[in-house]
Amino acid sequence: MSVVLERHSVEAADWIPLLLSIKADGGRLCALWGSDAPRSVHTLLAVHDRLLWFDLPVNATQYPDVSTVFPAAARMQRAIRDLFGLHAGDDERPWLIHGDAPYPFVQVEGEGVHEIPVGPVHAGIIEPGHFRFSVVGERVLRLEQRLGYVHKGIEKRFESMTLAEGAKLAGRVSGDSTVAFAWAYAMALEQAAGAQLPRRALWLRALALERERIANHLGDLGYLGNDGGLAFGLAQFSRLKEDLLRVNERLFGHRYLMDRIVPGGVTIDIDASGSENLLLEANRLEQEVLALRAIYYDHPGLQDRCINCGRLAPRLAVELGVVGLAARASGIAIDARVFPALAPYDELEPQMCAHRNGDVASRIVVRFEEIFESLRLQRRILSSLPSGEAKIELPEPVEGAFGVGWVEGWRGEVFVALEAGAGSRVRRCHPHDPSWQNWPALEHAVLGNIVPDFPLINKSFNLSYSGADL
Repeated sequence: MSVVLERHSVEAADWIPLLLSIKADGGRLCALWGSDAPRSVHTLLAVHDRLLWFDLPVNATQYPDVSTVFPAAARMQRAIRDLFGLHAGDDERPWLIHGDAPYPFVQVEGEGVHEIPVGPVHAGIIEPGHFRFSVVGERVLRLEQRLGYVHKGIEKRFESMTLAEGAKLAGRVSGDSTVAFAWAYAMALEQAAGAQLPRRALWLRALALERERIANHLGDLGYLGNDGGLAFGLAQFSRLKEDLLRVNERLFGHRYLMDRIVPGGVTIDIDASGSENLLLEANRLEQEVLALRAIYYDHPGLQDRCINCGRLAPRLAVELGVVGLAARASGIAIDARVFPALAPYDELEPQMCAHRNGDVASRIVVRFEEIFESLRLQRRILSSLPSGEAKIELPEPVEGAFGVGWVEGWRGEVFVALEAGAGSRVRRCHPHDPSWQNWPALEHAVLGNIVPDFPLINKSFNLSYSGADL
Protein backbone atom coordinates (compact mmCIF):
# COMPACT_ATOMS: atom_id res chain seq x y z
CA MET A 1 0.00 0.00 0.00
CA SER A 2 1.25 3.50 -0.87
CA VAL A 3 0.31 6.96 0.38
CA VAL A 4 -3.15 8.12 -0.73
CA LEU A 5 -2.72 11.88 -1.23
CA GLU A 6 -5.10 14.60 -2.41
CA ARG A 7 -4.09 18.24 -2.93
CA HIS A 8 -6.43 21.20 -3.24
CA SER A 9 -6.35 24.99 -3.13
CA VAL A 10 -8.73 26.75 -0.72
CA GLU A 11 -9.89 30.31 -0.16
CA ALA A 12 -9.51 32.10 3.19
CA ALA A 13 -13.26 32.22 3.80
CA ASP A 14 -13.46 28.43 3.50
CA TRP A 15 -10.30 27.67 5.49
CA ILE A 16 -11.65 27.27 9.05
CA PRO A 17 -15.01 25.70 8.05
CA LEU A 18 -13.09 23.14 5.99
CA LEU A 19 -10.75 22.30 8.88
CA LEU A 20 -13.69 22.00 11.28
CA SER A 21 -15.48 19.57 8.96
CA ILE A 22 -12.36 17.48 8.56
CA LYS A 23 -11.83 17.38 12.33
CA ALA A 24 -15.45 16.29 12.78
CA ASP A 25 -14.76 13.45 10.34
CA GLY A 26 -11.90 12.22 12.51
CA GLY A 27 -9.15 14.15 10.74
CA ARG A 28 -6.08 15.44 12.52
CA LEU A 29 -3.35 17.97 11.81
CA CYS A 30 -0.10 16.48 10.54
CA ALA A 31 1.85 19.60 9.54
CA LEU A 32 1.51 23.32 8.81
CA TRP A 33 4.08 25.36 6.90
CA GLY A 34 4.50 28.43 4.71
CA SER A 35 5.94 29.37 1.33
CA ASP A 36 7.09 32.64 -0.16
CA ALA A 37 6.85 31.87 -3.88
CA PRO A 38 3.93 32.34 -4.02
CA ARG A 39 3.03 33.56 -0.53
CA SER A 40 0.89 30.82 0.90
CA VAL A 41 0.23 28.57 3.87
CA HIS A 42 -0.06 24.81 3.54
CA THR A 43 -1.63 22.24 5.81
CA LEU A 44 -1.38 18.47 5.77
CA LEU A 45 -4.13 16.48 7.45
CA ALA A 46 -4.67 12.77 7.95
CA VAL A 47 -8.23 11.53 7.53
CA HIS A 48 -8.25 7.82 8.27
CA ASP A 49 -5.89 6.33 5.65
CA ARG A 50 -5.73 9.43 3.40
CA LEU A 51 -3.61 12.56 3.46
CA LEU A 52 -5.12 15.89 2.45
CA TRP A 53 -2.80 18.73 1.40
CA PHE A 54 -4.44 22.18 1.25
CA ASP A 55 -2.85 25.35 -0.14
CA LEU A 56 -4.10 28.73 1.14
CA PRO A 57 -2.90 31.74 -0.92
CA VAL A 58 -2.17 34.73 1.36
CA ASN A 59 -2.49 38.04 -0.47
CA ALA A 60 -1.81 40.27 2.55
CA THR A 61 -0.01 39.16 5.73
CA GLN A 62 -2.91 37.67 7.71
CA TYR A 63 -4.60 34.28 7.46
CA PRO A 64 -7.22 32.51 9.64
CA ASP A 65 -5.95 31.00 12.88
CA VAL A 66 -5.61 27.21 12.54
CA SER A 67 -4.99 26.79 16.29
CA THR A 68 -8.68 27.53 16.94
CA VAL A 69 -9.33 24.11 15.39
CA PHE A 70 -6.08 22.26 16.07
CA PRO A 71 -4.22 23.64 19.14
CA ALA A 72 -0.91 22.10 18.03
CA ALA A 73 -0.83 24.60 15.14
CA ALA A 74 0.01 27.53 17.45
CA ARG A 75 3.78 27.04 17.43
CA MET A 76 3.86 26.14 13.75
CA GLN A 77 2.13 29.46 13.04
CA ARG A 78 4.71 31.33 15.10
CA ALA A 79 7.45 29.73 12.99
CA ILE A 80 5.61 30.68 9.79
CA ARG A 81 5.38 34.28 11.02
CA ASP A 82 9.10 34.44 11.79
CA LEU A 83 10.12 32.84 8.48
CA PHE A 84 7.59 34.37 6.06
CA GLY A 85 5.96 37.32 7.80
CA LEU A 86 2.51 35.71 7.63
CA HIS A 87 0.42 36.21 10.77
CA ALA A 88 -2.39 34.22 12.39
CA GLY A 89 -3.95 34.62 15.82
CA ASP A 90 -2.93 36.94 18.64
CA ASP A 91 0.29 35.27 19.82
CA GLU A 92 3.05 37.55 18.51
CA ARG A 93 5.85 36.07 20.62
CA PRO A 94 8.88 35.17 18.47
CA TRP A 95 9.69 31.52 17.87
CA LEU A 96 12.83 31.33 15.73
CA ILE A 97 14.01 34.95 15.68
CA HIS A 98 15.20 35.72 19.20
CA GLY A 99 16.84 39.14 18.90
CA ASP A 100 17.79 41.15 21.99
CA ALA A 101 14.35 42.04 23.35
CA PRO A 102 13.20 40.36 26.59
CA TYR A 103 10.91 37.42 25.92
CA PRO A 104 7.41 37.98 27.43
CA PHE A 105 6.96 34.82 29.47
CA VAL A 106 3.48 34.45 30.97
CA GLN A 107 3.55 35.68 34.57
CA VAL A 108 1.87 33.60 37.29
CA GLU A 109 1.00 35.65 40.37
CA GLY A 110 -0.03 34.71 43.90
CA GLU A 111 1.33 34.23 47.39
CA GLY A 112 4.46 32.10 47.44
CA VAL A 113 4.75 31.87 43.63
CA HIS A 114 8.23 32.24 42.21
CA GLU A 115 9.96 31.45 38.92
CA ILE A 116 12.79 29.06 38.13
CA PRO A 117 14.53 29.63 34.78
CA VAL A 118 16.31 26.59 33.34
CA GLY A 119 18.49 26.80 30.23
CA PRO A 120 18.81 27.44 27.39
CA VAL A 121 22.28 25.98 27.96
CA HIS A 122 22.14 22.65 29.79
CA ALA A 123 24.63 20.22 31.27
CA GLY A 124 26.10 17.63 28.91
CA ILE A 125 25.59 17.78 25.15
CA ILE A 126 21.80 18.09 24.86
CA GLU A 127 20.43 20.79 22.62
CA PRO A 128 19.44 24.23 23.97
CA GLY A 129 15.97 25.08 25.19
CA HIS A 130 14.68 27.45 27.86
CA PHE A 131 12.17 26.19 30.43
CA ARG A 132 10.47 28.74 32.71
CA PHE A 133 8.81 27.17 35.77
CA SER A 134 6.26 28.95 37.96
CA VAL A 135 6.20 27.09 41.28
CA VAL A 136 4.93 27.13 44.83
CA GLY A 137 7.44 25.34 46.97
CA GLU A 138 8.48 22.51 44.67
CA ARG A 139 5.08 22.07 42.95
CA VAL A 140 4.91 23.22 39.34
CA LEU A 141 2.00 25.58 38.59
CA ARG A 142 3.03 26.34 35.02
CA LEU A 143 5.78 25.51 32.57
CA GLU A 144 6.52 27.57 29.48
CA GLN A 145 9.05 26.42 26.91
CA ARG A 146 11.03 28.64 24.61
CA LEU A 147 12.78 26.80 21.80
CA GLY A 148 14.17 27.90 18.45
CA TYR A 149 17.82 28.12 19.54
CA VAL A 150 19.08 25.67 16.93
CA HIS A 151 17.38 27.17 13.87
CA LYS A 152 19.54 26.16 10.91
CA GLY A 153 17.70 27.40 7.83
CA ILE A 154 17.13 23.84 6.62
CA GLU A 155 13.98 24.52 4.61
CA LYS A 156 15.58 27.36 2.64
CA ARG A 157 18.72 25.26 2.17
CA PHE A 158 16.61 22.59 0.44
CA GLU A 159 15.64 25.14 -2.19
CA SER A 160 19.26 25.53 -3.30
CA MET A 161 19.62 21.79 -3.95
CA THR A 162 18.75 19.22 -6.55
CA LEU A 163 16.20 16.61 -5.59
CA ALA A 164 18.99 14.06 -5.26
CA GLU A 165 21.07 16.34 -3.01
CA GLY A 166 18.05 17.01 -0.82
CA ALA A 167 18.00 13.39 0.28
CA LYS A 168 21.29 13.84 2.11
CA LEU A 169 20.03 16.91 3.96
CA ALA A 170 16.75 15.21 4.91
CA GLY A 171 18.68 12.54 6.78
CA ARG A 172 20.28 15.27 8.90
CA VAL A 173 17.16 17.13 10.04
CA SER A 174 17.24 15.24 13.34
CA GLY A 175 20.18 12.91 13.81
CA ASP A 176 18.47 10.35 16.03
CA SER A 177 15.75 9.92 13.38
CA THR A 178 17.95 9.87 10.29
CA VAL A 179 16.36 6.68 8.92
CA ALA A 180 12.81 7.97 9.36
CA PHE A 181 13.49 11.34 7.72
CA ALA A 182 15.52 9.81 4.88
CA TRP A 183 12.73 7.33 4.17
CA ALA A 184 10.02 10.02 4.31
CA TYR A 185 11.97 12.20 1.85
CA ALA A 186 12.62 9.27 -0.47
CA MET A 187 8.94 8.26 -0.30
CA ALA A 188 7.86 11.80 -1.22
CA LEU A 189 10.29 11.95 -4.15
CA GLU A 190 9.30 8.50 -5.38
CA GLN A 191 5.64 9.51 -5.29
CA ALA A 192 6.43 12.68 -7.25
CA ALA A 193 8.32 10.59 -9.81
CA GLY A 194 5.60 7.94 -10.02
CA ALA A 195 8.07 5.19 -9.15
CA GLN A 196 7.27 1.74 -7.71
CA LEU A 197 10.02 0.33 -5.52
CA PRO A 198 11.05 -3.33 -5.42
CA ARG A 199 9.87 -5.22 -2.34
CA ARG A 200 13.43 -6.03 -1.23
CA ALA A 201 14.25 -2.32 -0.98
CA LEU A 202 11.17 -1.65 1.15
CA TRP A 203 11.86 -4.57 3.48
CA LEU A 204 15.46 -3.44 3.98
CA ARG A 205 14.19 0.06 4.79
CA ALA A 206 11.92 -1.44 7.44
CA LEU A 207 14.87 -3.35 8.88
CA ALA A 208 16.83 -0.11 9.22
CA LEU A 209 13.86 1.73 10.72
CA GLU A 210 13.26 -0.95 13.36
CA ARG A 211 16.92 -0.96 14.30
CA GLU A 212 16.76 2.83 14.72
CA ARG A 213 13.72 2.34 16.97
CA ILE A 214 15.47 -0.30 19.10
CA ALA A 215 18.63 1.80 19.50
CA ASN A 216 16.73 4.88 20.69
CA HIS A 217 14.50 2.96 23.07
CA LEU A 218 17.54 1.26 24.60
CA GLY A 219 19.19 4.63 25.15
CA ASP A 220 16.04 6.18 26.64
CA LEU A 221 15.42 3.29 29.03
CA GLY A 222 18.95 3.73 30.35
CA TYR A 223 18.53 7.46 30.91
CA LEU A 224 15.09 6.97 32.47
CA GLY A 225 16.56 4.51 34.94
CA ASN A 226 19.33 6.97 35.76
CA ASP A 227 16.91 9.90 36.23
CA GLY A 228 14.82 7.66 38.48
CA GLY A 229 17.80 6.89 40.72
CA LEU A 230 18.84 3.56 39.16
CA ALA A 231 22.28 4.20 37.65
CA PHE A 232 22.63 0.46 37.04
CA GLY A 233 20.00 0.79 34.31
CA LEU A 234 21.99 3.47 32.50
CA ALA A 235 25.11 1.30 32.49
CA GLN A 236 23.31 -1.78 31.21
CA PHE A 237 21.17 -0.17 28.52
CA SER A 238 24.09 1.97 27.32
CA ARG A 239 26.07 -1.24 26.85
CA LEU A 240 23.26 -2.86 24.86
CA LYS A 241 22.80 0.21 22.67
CA GLU A 242 26.53 0.40 21.97
CA ASP A 243 26.60 -3.26 20.98
CA LEU A 244 23.75 -2.70 18.51
CA LEU A 245 25.41 0.39 17.01
CA ARG A 246 28.64 -1.54 16.52
CA VAL A 247 26.76 -4.26 14.65
CA ASN A 248 25.26 -1.52 12.44
CA GLU A 249 28.75 -0.25 11.70
CA ARG A 250 30.07 -3.70 10.92
CA LEU A 251 27.23 -4.85 8.67
CA PHE A 252 25.96 -1.61 7.14
CA GLY A 253 28.89 0.80 7.36
CA HIS A 254 27.38 3.41 9.71
CA ARG A 255 26.47 3.31 13.39
CA TYR A 256 23.25 5.29 12.92
CA LEU A 257 22.52 4.09 9.35
CA MET A 258 22.89 7.57 7.91
CA ASP A 259 22.62 7.79 4.09
CA ARG A 260 21.63 4.12 3.88
CA ILE A 261 18.13 4.97 2.65
CA VAL A 262 18.18 6.91 -0.63
CA PRO A 263 15.63 7.78 -3.31
CA GLY A 264 15.03 4.63 -5.31
CA GLY A 265 15.86 2.18 -2.54
CA VAL A 266 18.76 1.52 -0.17
CA THR A 267 22.54 1.42 -0.35
CA ILE A 268 22.74 -1.59 1.95
CA ASP A 269 22.03 -5.27 1.58
CA ILE A 270 22.50 -8.33 3.71
CA ASP A 271 23.63 -11.89 2.99
CA ALA A 272 23.05 -15.15 4.84
CA SER A 273 25.98 -14.57 7.18
CA GLY A 274 24.79 -11.08 8.08
CA SER A 275 21.26 -12.34 8.67
CA GLU A 276 22.58 -15.01 11.01
CA ASN A 277 24.52 -12.37 12.96
CA LEU A 278 21.40 -10.22 13.36
CA LEU A 279 19.27 -13.17 14.46
CA LEU A 280 21.82 -14.14 17.10
CA GLU A 281 21.98 -10.51 18.24
CA ALA A 282 18.17 -10.37 18.46
CA ASN A 283 17.99 -13.50 20.62
CA ARG A 284 20.70 -12.25 22.94
CA LEU A 285 19.22 -8.75 23.15
CA GLU A 286 15.73 -10.05 23.88
CA GLN A 287 16.93 -12.14 26.82
CA GLU A 288 18.90 -9.24 28.31
CA VAL A 289 16.05 -6.76 27.90
CA LEU A 290 13.62 -9.23 29.49
CA ALA A 291 15.91 -9.48 32.52
CA LEU A 292 16.28 -5.71 32.76
CA ARG A 293 12.53 -5.21 32.41
CA ALA A 294 11.98 -7.48 35.40
CA ILE A 295 14.40 -5.33 37.41
CA TYR A 296 12.72 -2.09 36.35
CA TYR A 297 9.23 -3.40 37.10
CA ASP A 298 10.21 -4.83 40.49
CA HIS A 299 12.38 -1.95 41.74
CA PRO A 300 10.34 -0.12 44.45
CA GLY A 301 12.29 3.13 44.21
CA LEU A 302 12.01 3.38 40.44
CA GLN A 303 8.31 2.48 40.49
CA ASP A 304 7.67 5.11 43.15
CA ARG A 305 9.30 7.76 40.97
CA CYS A 306 7.50 6.75 37.75
CA ILE A 307 3.95 5.65 38.54
CA ASN A 308 1.49 8.59 38.29
CA CYS A 309 4.39 10.94 37.55
CA GLY A 310 4.01 13.28 34.58
CA ARG A 311 0.59 11.96 33.66
CA LEU A 312 -0.98 12.99 30.36
CA ALA A 313 -4.65 12.00 30.40
CA PRO A 314 -6.00 10.36 27.22
CA ARG A 315 -8.65 13.05 26.61
CA LEU A 316 -6.06 15.85 26.86
CA ALA A 317 -3.66 13.94 24.62
CA VAL A 318 -6.37 13.71 21.95
CA GLU A 319 -7.22 17.41 22.22
CA LEU A 320 -3.57 18.42 21.92
CA GLY A 321 -3.05 16.15 18.90
CA VAL A 322 -0.28 14.12 20.54
CA VAL A 323 1.27 11.42 18.33
CA GLY A 324 3.74 8.56 18.49
CA LEU A 325 4.98 6.83 21.60
CA ALA A 326 3.57 9.51 23.91
CA ALA A 327 0.11 9.08 22.39
CA ARG A 328 0.19 5.29 22.65
CA ALA A 329 1.20 5.55 26.32
CA SER A 330 -1.98 7.60 26.87
CA GLY A 331 -4.24 5.02 25.25
CA ILE A 332 -4.39 6.53 21.75
CA ALA A 333 -4.14 3.83 19.09
CA ILE A 334 -2.00 5.69 16.56
CA ASP A 335 0.92 4.06 14.74
CA ALA A 336 1.40 4.55 11.01
CA ARG A 337 3.01 1.11 10.77
CA VAL A 338 -0.25 -0.47 11.95
CA PHE A 339 -2.60 1.94 10.15
CA PRO A 340 -2.53 2.85 7.32
CA ALA A 341 0.31 0.27 7.19
CA LEU A 342 2.16 1.58 4.16
CA ALA A 343 4.40 -0.92 2.39
CA PRO A 344 6.06 -3.06 3.59
CA TYR A 345 4.20 -2.91 6.90
CA ASP A 346 1.01 -4.11 5.21
CA GLU A 347 2.86 -7.42 4.80
CA LEU A 348 4.83 -7.37 8.07
CA GLU A 349 1.68 -6.80 10.18
CA PRO A 350 3.17 -5.08 13.27
CA GLN A 351 1.27 -5.13 16.56
CA MET A 352 0.24 -1.96 18.40
CA CYS A 353 2.08 -1.37 21.69
CA ALA A 354 0.06 0.85 24.01
CA HIS A 355 -0.85 1.65 27.62
CA ARG A 356 -3.57 3.81 29.18
CA ASN A 357 -2.25 5.60 32.26
CA GLY A 358 -0.21 8.20 30.36
CA ASP A 359 2.48 8.54 33.04
CA VAL A 360 6.24 8.04 33.00
CA ALA A 361 5.72 4.36 33.89
CA SER A 362 3.42 3.93 30.88
CA ARG A 363 5.94 5.49 28.53
CA ILE A 364 8.55 3.07 29.92
CA VAL A 365 6.19 0.12 29.36
CA VAL A 366 5.57 1.14 25.74
CA ARG A 367 9.32 1.41 25.11
CA PHE A 368 9.92 -2.11 26.42
CA GLU A 369 7.05 -3.55 24.38
CA GLU A 370 8.17 -1.78 21.21
CA ILE A 371 11.68 -3.21 21.56
CA PHE A 372 10.26 -6.72 21.66
CA GLU A 373 7.93 -6.01 18.74
CA SER A 374 10.77 -4.50 16.68
CA LEU A 375 12.88 -7.58 17.36
CA ARG A 376 9.98 -9.74 16.16
CA LEU A 377 9.66 -7.64 13.00
CA GLN A 378 13.40 -7.88 12.42
CA ARG A 379 13.22 -11.67 12.61
CA ARG A 380 10.28 -11.67 10.18
CA ILE A 381 12.18 -9.47 7.72
CA LEU A 382 15.32 -11.58 7.86
CA SER A 383 13.50 -14.89 7.50
CA SER A 384 11.34 -13.78 4.54
CA LEU A 385 13.40 -11.07 2.82
CA PRO A 386 12.22 -10.87 -0.80
CA SER A 387 14.74 -11.43 -3.57
CA GLY A 388 15.47 -8.92 -6.30
CA GLU A 389 16.93 -5.45 -6.56
CA ALA A 390 17.54 -3.18 -3.58
CA LYS A 391 17.69 0.05 -5.62
CA ILE A 392 16.30 1.41 -8.88
CA GLU A 393 16.95 4.55 -10.90
CA LEU A 394 14.17 7.09 -10.49
CA PRO A 395 12.63 8.88 -13.46
CA GLU A 396 12.97 12.65 -13.31
CA PRO A 397 9.86 14.27 -11.77
CA VAL A 398 8.23 16.92 -13.95
CA GLU A 399 8.23 20.50 -12.73
CA GLY A 400 5.40 20.95 -10.24
CA ALA A 401 5.23 17.29 -9.27
CA PHE A 402 4.77 16.71 -5.55
CA GLY A 403 4.65 13.95 -2.97
CA VAL A 404 4.43 13.28 0.75
CA GLY A 405 6.37 10.80 2.84
CA TRP A 406 4.66 9.30 5.91
CA VAL A 407 6.86 7.20 8.20
CA GLU A 408 6.39 6.11 11.82
CA GLY A 409 9.73 7.01 13.38
CA TRP A 410 10.65 5.90 16.87
CA ARG A 411 9.33 9.18 18.34
CA GLY A 412 6.22 9.32 16.18
CA GLU A 413 5.08 10.22 12.67
CA VAL A 414 7.60 11.91 10.40
CA PHE A 415 6.25 13.72 7.34
CA VAL A 416 8.07 15.24 4.38
CA ALA A 417 6.13 17.34 1.87
CA LEU A 418 8.13 17.86 -1.34
CA GLU A 419 7.57 19.88 -4.51
CA ALA A 420 9.78 19.53 -7.60
CA GLY A 421 11.02 22.57 -9.46
CA ALA A 422 12.58 22.93 -12.88
CA GLY A 423 15.69 20.96 -13.74
CA SER A 424 15.19 18.33 -11.01
CA ARG A 425 15.62 20.88 -8.27
CA VAL A 426 13.73 21.28 -5.01
CA ARG A 427 11.05 23.95 -5.23
CA ARG A 428 9.86 23.49 -1.63
CA CYS A 429 10.45 20.89 1.05
CA HIS A 430 8.95 20.78 4.53
CA PRO A 431 10.22 18.06 6.90
CA HIS A 432 7.97 17.66 9.95
CA ASP A 433 9.03 16.10 13.24
CA PRO A 434 6.44 14.68 15.69
CA SER A 435 7.94 16.85 18.43
CA TRP A 436 5.94 19.80 17.03
CA GLN A 437 2.77 18.08 18.28
CA ASN A 438 4.23 16.72 21.51
CA TRP A 439 6.19 19.63 23.03
CA PRO A 440 2.99 21.41 24.26
CA ALA A 441 1.89 18.15 25.93
CA LEU A 442 5.02 18.18 28.09
CA GLU A 443 3.97 21.58 29.50
CA HIS A 444 0.73 19.97 30.68
CA ALA A 445 2.23 16.68 31.88
CA VAL A 446 4.56 18.43 34.34
CA LEU A 447 1.79 20.39 36.11
CA GLY A 448 1.31 19.42 39.76
CA ASN A 449 4.57 17.49 39.85
CA ILE A 450 7.65 18.56 41.78
CA VAL A 451 10.50 20.33 40.03
CA PRO A 452 13.02 17.48 40.68
CA ASP A 453 10.79 15.15 38.64
CA PHE A 454 10.99 17.33 35.53
CA PRO A 455 14.14 15.65 34.11
CA LEU A 456 12.41 12.28 34.43
CA ILE A 457 9.19 13.51 32.80
CA ASN A 458 11.11 15.32 30.07
CA LYS A 459 13.17 12.23 29.24
CA SER A 460 10.05 10.06 29.17
CA PHE A 461 8.88 12.14 26.19
CA ASN A 462 12.42 12.71 24.84
CA LEU A 463 11.42 15.25 22.20
CA SER A 464 13.63 16.71 19.51
CA TYR A 465 14.79 20.33 19.67
CA SER A 466 16.38 20.36 16.23
CA GLY A 467 13.45 18.59 14.56
CA ALA A 468 11.21 21.56 15.43
CA ASP A 469 13.87 24.23 14.76
CA LEU A 470 14.23 24.07 11.01
